[in-house]
Amino acid sequence: MQFDSLAAFIDMGGYSFYVWLSYGVTLLVLASLYINSKVSHNNTKQLIMKRLQRDEKLKQAAKLNAERAVITPSE
Repeated sequence: MQFDSLAAFIDMGGYSFYVWLSYGVTLLVLASLYINSKVSHNNTKQLIMKRLQRDEKLKQAAKLNAERAVITPSE
């Protein structure tokens, strides 16, 4: 093993500040990418659901208007 003890591992041969800082920044960037992706995915799903609901309402309104036109034809 490269290090004699856990303290030596944490110290990283005197470069612990840079090593652990790079791990921290990497973890922060990966976490922010994950969160941003989840939020974007949820927003896209909500937008798609709203569009589908709107399309369904438009189809129902068109069908109702067509039925009314058949029942009471314009003169």
